[in-house]
Amino acid sequence: MQVSRDFSHYVRAAGEGLQHIDLAVEGVHCAGCMAKIERGLSAIPDVTLARVNLTDRRVALEWKEGTLDPARFIDRLEELGYKAYPYETASAEATEVAESRFLLRCLGVAAFATMNVMMLSIPVWSGNVSDMLPEQRDFFHWLSALIALPAAAYAGQPFFRSAWRALAAKTTNMDVPISIGVTLALGMSVVETINHAEHAYFDAAIMLLTFLLVGRVLDQNMRRRTRAVAGNLAALKAETATKFVGPDEISQVPVAAINPGDIVLLRPGERCAVDGTVIEGRSEIDQSLITGETLYVTADRGTPVYAGSMNISGTLRVRVSAASEATLLAEITRLLDNALEARSRYRRLADRASRLYAPVVHATAFLTVLGWVLAGAGWHDAIVTGVAVLIITCPCALGLAIPTVQTVASGAMFKSGVLLNAGDAIERLAEADHIIFDKTGTLTLPDLDVVNAAAIPAEILGLAGQLALSSHHPVAAAVAQAARAKSPIVGAVEEAGQGVRACVDGVEIRLGRPSFCGAEELVRGGADLDPEASVVAFSRGAEKIVFTVRQALRPDAVTVIAALKPRNVGLEILSGDREPAVKAAANALGIPEWRAGVTPADKIARIEELKRRGTRVLMVGDGMNDAPSLAAAHVSMSPISAAHLSQATADLVFLGKPLAPVVTAVDYARKALHLMRQNLWLAIGYNILAVPIAISGIVTPLIAAAAMSGSSILVMLNALRARSTSRGITSWKS
Repeated sequence: MQVSRDFSHYVRAAGEGLQHIDLAVEGVHCAGCMAKIERGLSAIPDVTLARVNLTDRRVALEWKEGTLDPARFIDRLEELGYKAYPYETASAEATEVAESRFLLRCLGVAAFATMNVMMLSIPVWSGNVSDMLPEQRDFFHWLSALIALPAAAYAGQPFFRSAWRALAAKTTNMDVPISIGVTLALGMSVVETINHAEHAYFDAAIMLLTFLLVGRVLDQNMRRRTRAVAGNLAALKAETATKFVGPDEISQVPVAAINPGDIVLLRPGERCAVDGTVIEGRSEIDQSLITGETLYVTADRGTPVYAGSMNISGTLRVRVSAASEATLLAEITRLLDNALEARSRYRRLADRASRLYAPVVHATAFLTVLGWVLAGAGWHDAIVTGVAVLIITCPCALGLAIPTVQTVASGAMFKSGVLLNAGDAIERLAEADHIIFDKTGTLTLPDLDVVNAAAIPAEILGLAGQLALSSHHPVAAAVAQAARAKSPIVGAVEEAGQGVRACVDGVEIRLGRPSFCGAEELVRGGADLDPEASVVAFSRGAEKIVFTVRQALRPDAVTVIAALKPRNVGLEILSGDREPAVKAAANALGIPEWRAGVTPADKIARIEELKRRGTRVLMVGDGMNDAPSLAAAHVSMSPISAAHLSQATADLVFLGKPLAPVVTAVDYARKALHLMRQNLWLAIGYNILAVPIAISGIVTPLIAAAAMSGSSILVMLNALRARSTSRGITSWKS
């Protein structure tokens, strides 16, 4: 019975006349896999896009609407040797976790077997093998086989499965020579043991698997990325809205049923589901996740609001200008997806050598066997030499060259307050030659600060702080923090959009808007002196005080910017904040190039402009509006206080209030990239020296495995140098 496959649920529109689907693909490990998949799928008629994301093993496909059945892509991938299925975030996460656990189990089995087989090999290595009794020698060999064969069968599955899929698809990959070498070494060892030979190579085969699995596990761990982007966006999207269906009649309807021109009701505590303009009512709205501005915005008639904004205090009527996929939030989502896909084509340094590796190794081993047979050697000796060539040219050192440096460098970065969120972030950060900073929450601290707190009498500051605890407004929170208030005033009442009032010792005290406290005259002077600051007033009877509240620069921002300049990087500020605030920050930091009031699309346009000039941009930002530009940049960083979406998108996240981790990360990355290149040359140089020796027949498979292990250890020891730099990193750790 024929079973039909319907994947229409996973297909979405991708512009005029195009359809799109994301597929999860198993068995993608290197740039060679990416190129093969993209070429194979692009060859299908009417396919306009086939792009593989190596990080999450996902392929994005677009084709002309109505021309292809998505099942054809899955069939084509199966022909290429890869299992595929529709991509879903939850299932992708579960698959990756399961794969990581499986790799760790394989590594544990291989490492345990290696230790035991090596112990059994010590008696053979320590004396003259020819002087041992045949029964003793055979006993050690059979005991080694009893441990190594089942261990290799289990631990070698990641390589055997991948190699089998490649061969079934009539192609090769890096796992094919590995599988052949291990299988031949084990098979020949069994034959040698049966024939009572002096040497067997069980230790070489299982040692080979152990080192390869170490590299595979390191690579897997460094490649894993946060997959919370879709979930964070979904949390901002309201699925329904309250629509006016009559002058005084409202109805709860799906967002898809709302059209431009409709009027919706937005109540306190609700998240806006549409883009539009306020036509009635007054409130404060939190647009920080959209614009990056942390202060609440007063919304009244004529104020624009965006999907994802939170209504704080009053009730609003909003005339819809855009809904569903036409909102700013949806645009940010699309910009983010496009930027992530474009960046996913980055090729790691080690992967660039993988395309040529497998065929070269196969050809070298085959020609070695053929050459020895033609020279008069027996098939046994020729095959032993061929196996030695396969083992000694194993890509273990090449596979460890990059992930070991990344692991050591990422550990050193972690101690300095920098967390990696992408496997190749270090390489790309080392190449960055231009840094773009967002201002709000990045160059400045995320929390508001009362800048004139020292000039306020302690009694007044303490009283205002206690009153501020009864409000949820961020400006009030800044006053409470400045006063270090711990207990609120009993009986305090908050008036929505105005402030908080209470009665103390028979006198009314107020904290809030200047008009609410009768302090308009005091505020005018303060606003003129500091146009970028926010103000909150306090009154106690006839006594009036004004608090000046603003976001302060990070404590070491000036020093960090000064330290970056001699590191040959360009510096720039792009912010959606007001011009006075951006200008003041730029002047304080000594950054001549800055722009204020920019949109997410403007930021991406600037990054693309720099890319066309050959500039590699490091974007440092924190707001949800920064997420698309973080993804579009060559590399990106966010503070830990950033919006969850920005954290998920950024390649690196730094901890704490200081900005110093930016300098730390740049220095560590440059040192790490230098060591990566050294390791690659060490791996290449090892093969240049080792291959002729193996071809000459001087080394046995056991010696070949030892040499291969030695090259891997050399690469690892060199990687340990990434724990320190010569640029004075220590001074940036505070």
